[in-house]
Amino acid sequence: MQTKTVSTRLAADELMLLDELATRSGQDRAAMTKTLLRRGMAELRYEQAVSVYRTERVTLSRAAEMAAMSAWDFIARMHEQDLIFNYGVRELEEDLDGQL
Repeated sequence: MQTKTVSTRLAADELMLLDELATRSGQDRAAMTKTLLRRGMAELRYEQAVSVYRTERVTLSRAAEMAAMSAWDFIARMHEQDLIFNYGVRELEEDLDGQL
């Protein structure tokens, strides 16, 4: 995989925390930054998927896709956000159309 360099400025206390986390996990600063960025992006994708699912703008399967997780994993986390399981005929038809 080809990579690109990204740089950012951090406050002194943020940099100190980054270094502490890296040391505790046995990673260098760059590896820890990648780890945190990947976790943050995954969580943001999940939060955005929850937001559009909550307003019924997308189906459950589309929300799971947006969150980059299986529908089962999305369902398993629904309680964390007090989401209601809305899965009716419309959603079933859309899921079936996507499978054909």
